[in-house]
Amino acid sequence: MRILHTADWHLGKVLKGRERTPEIRQALQELLKLVRSERIELVLVAGDLFDRSVVSTEAEAAAFEFFVGLRELQVPALVIAGNHDSRDRLEALSPLLSLTGATVFGNLRFAEDGGVVEALGAKVALLPFLSERRLVRAGDLLKGDSADWKRTYGHSLELILKNLATGFSADLNLLMAHLTVEGGQLGGGEFTFHTTNSYAIPKSAFPLSLSYVALGHLHRQQQVCEAPVAWYAGSLIQLDFGESENSNQGALIVELEPGQQPQIHPIRARWGRPLKTFRLSRETLDRRWEEIRTFPGYSKIVIEGPGNAALRERLFKELPDLLEVEFHTPEVEVKGPAVVDTENLDWVEAYAEYRRTVTAREASPELLQAFRQIYEEAHAPTH
Repeated sequence: MRILHTADWHLGKVLKGRERTPEIRQALQELLKLVRSERIELVLVAGDLFDRSVVSTEAEAAAFEFFVGLRELQVPALVIAGNHDSRDRLEALSPLLSLTGATVFGNLRFAEDGGVVEALGAKVALLPFLSERRLVRAGDLLKGDSADWKRTYGHSLELILKNLATGFSADLNLLMAHLTVEGGQLGGGEFTFHTTNSYAIPKSAFPLSLSYVALGHLHRQQQVCEAPVAWYAGSLIQLDFGESENSNQGALIVELEPGQQPQIHPIRARWGRPLKTFRLSRETLDRRWEEIRTFPGYSKIVIEGPGNAALRERLFKELPDLLEVEFHTPEVEVKGPAVVDTENLDWVEAYAEYRRTVTAREASPELLQAFRQIYEEAHAPTH
C-alpha cells in the first residue's frame, strides 16, 4: 500500500496581515500531482486543515478543491480534526466530503463506535485532537497539581489507544492522531500551550501492533518513534518566523507491506514563500540592505540597539515584504524574555497568556472576568 501522509495545512493562516492561503492552495495542488505521479492509494490528513475555527470561503474552497481532485484520481482520504480545527464544523462537512471519498472525524469515536475504519484492507484508528478539558474531568484537574494533570491526561490517552487497538484485526494496522509525543521538536508556529509536557504522551503509549503511526500537530517533519514507526509529516509551508527557518516541511510517502518495516520517503519540498529573520546591528543594516531587499520571501528584522520610529517607518516603506521589526536594547537582552510555566497556570491565566501570545496585548480585566464566568458555568456540577 502506498500512502501519502500530510498534516498541518493551516488554510486561512494570516501572518502579520498577510494571507497565506494562496501559497497553501498551491502546495495542495502539488500534493495532487504527487498522488498521481507516485501512484498513491490512500491519503491521510492528520489534522489542522484550517488555522482557526472560522476561515474565509477561499480557505474552505482550497480544501474542497483538494478532495475533489482526489475523487477524480479515485483515491480515498481519511481526515481528522486538529487543535486549530472546528470539530463541529468538520463533523458537519463530513457527509459532503464523503461524496469525494473522504472519511472525516471531527470528534473521537471509540472502537465500538466506529473509531477504527477499514481502508484498502488495512485497519486505521482515527484519533482527533483532544484537549485536556474534554479528556479529563474538571474536578480532577482542579484538585491535582501539574504532575497529576500530566499523568491523568497521558494515562487517559493510553486507555483510548488501547481501546482503539481492540479494533485491529488486519495484517496492516495504522493510527492517525493529532497529538504531541515526548521528545518531538517544534517547527515554529504551533500553539505552545497544546505542546507542553502536560500534553505530551510517551512513545510507549503506542500499541506495538501498529504498522505505522501518522501524526500531525508539530510542524517539523520528523520521526519520533521506531517501534512502532511514527512520523510527523510537517507543515506544508513555513508558517511562522523563528525555528521554522530551519525546520523540515512537506509530506511523506509511506510504503506498507504486511510483516515488513514501513518504507518512508520524505517529501521536503519548499512550498510557499520562505520566511527569514535578519539579525543585525545598525552599522551593518546598509551593508546588508540589498540582501534583505532581494530576499524572495517574507522577512523579519531584528536590530541590536534602541528603537527608532523613523527607522522603523523607513524599513516598512522601502521593504514591501518586511512583516516585522524588533529592536533589542542591551537592557532587554540582559533581562531576557519571560518564561511562562504554562503547566502551573489555571485556565484563566492560560487564557490570558494565550491572548498575550496571539495579540501582543494584555487581556482586559473585563474580558478575563467574562472568561472566568463562562468557564465556571461550563464546569458547574449538574444534578
